[in-house]
Amino acid sequence: MSSYFTDLAQQYIDGKWRPGTGSWDIIDFNPYDGEKLASITIATVDEVDQAYQAAARAQKEWAATNAYARRAVFEKVLRLVEEREAQISEVLVAEAGGTFGKAAFELHLAKEFLRESIHLSLRPEGRILPSPIDGKENRVYREPVGVVGVISPFNVPFLLSLKSVAPALALGNAVVLKPHQNTPISGGTVLAKLFEDAGLPPGLLNVVVTDIAEIGDAFLEHPVPRVISFTGSDKVGRHVATVAASHFKRSIIELGGNSAFVVLDDADVDYAVDAAVFSRFVHQGQVCMAANRILVDRSLADEFTEKFVAKVRTLQAGDPRDPATLIGPVINSQQAEAVTGAVEQAIAEGATALLHGATTDNLVEPSVLSGLPLDSALLQQEVFGPVVFINTFDGEEEAVRIANDTPYGLSGAVHTADIERGVRFAKQIVTGMIHVNDATVHDEPIVPFGGEKNSGVGRLNGETTLEAFTTTKWISVQHGRSGFPF
Repeated sequence: MSSYFTDLAQQYIDGKWRPGTGSWDIIDFNPYDGEKLASITIATVDEVDQAYQAAARAQKEWAATNAYARRAVFEKVLRLVEEREAQISEVLVAEAGGTFGKAAFELHLAKEFLRESIHLSLRPEGRILPSPIDGKENRVYREPVGVVGVISPFNVPFLLSLKSVAPALALGNAVVLKPHQNTPISGGTVLAKLFEDAGLPPGLLNVVVTDIAEIGDAFLEHPVPRVISFTGSDKVGRHVATVAASHFKRSIIELGGNSAFVVLDDADVDYAVDAAVFSRFVHQGQVCMAANRILVDRSLADEFTEKFVAKVRTLQAGDPRDPATLIGPVINSQQAEAVTGAVEQAIAEGATALLHGATTDNLVEPSVLSGLPLDSALLQQEVFGPVVFINTFDGEEEAVRIANDTPYGLSGAVHTADIERGVRFAKQIVTGMIHVNDATVHDEPIVPFGGEKNSGVGRLNGETTLEAFTTTKWISVQHGRSGFPF
């Protein structure tokens, strides 16, 4: 077992590793075999306050630090991730239940985002704007927001924490990170250790492992943070956005999805099958961009469905440490019960189980269901697990209508032999991201990432990250003399 689970099972506040002072412990379990990985005494409201105060103290000097000097920290973090990749992968597999392939994919993207953060340090630029008043000069400065509060999820914990933490720091802010209780090490304290070892000054990154049962809304309501970056469910995200807005804080809200994978009548069926299987079953379907719904033109439905089910049957479920495993456990028993319940509900509502996977503890085998009535509530929600619904359509107009019939709008995909037809189709789907002749699951450092409708507010990556974690200040200079009416 990695020493990370003993060495890093603590709070990290103002550059110091220490236990929390709460009255109970968060127990970190391996979701596959139930092994206890770590025990972390939770942080209290007082410790959340200490973390934010430390961040506020450290941020001013950090913002004044030469951007080239700040950049050097991220160059060192990148080297450390490369050196420790095997150890971090082991932590991700043990704590999040993903396979080593998923861990490799996550760390590959994490390194790309670190490379972007290196450049982001030098990105903020000011402007001088003209004025209608003689002798006046308008200067617009881009400055850090100050302190950013980050709340990260369990599914891709290292990457989705890093996506906010690294750019916020690179742009001159300080950060307090609250990782998900199921992934406190891989989504929290591993990052703290990397930045500490890279020479980040104390107080600029703080990690508090805690629970709302202990701290309530203190993390959101605290007066220090000016931006809250949250990734998680739409139910919690709605609350986070509401509380943040009531305190006049900016929030970047990245939520769930109910992506449609659409197969038009001229698609390459074999390629579409491969892309669809990956889109649904990567990391057991516990990905916000995963294809919950597969929509196939009726003319291709039989061929597609037969080949799709055949491929899904080959996906080995089991121990994520086994290199042959493609489907590991879902994160916890509540999730396993929810996914299994969704399958049973779909069958009760008239769906046909083309493949009905068994559930053993947290290991949920893949299920493929067809013919679920289009008015089913299941087609309106995100099922966070290895279950997929296949429905048919007649013509593009109906495909657009069905694809848009969801309160979510995060990702999607459309397959066709005519690329421009695919683009025309994609433009009609109300979603933040959609891919022609590819999978639904993608993320790139410089391309805006985010959703529409219940899938979130705001964007991250590239220029949108610059907007998320900085603010503008107008300073005017009167080189002559102004005239006043009194």
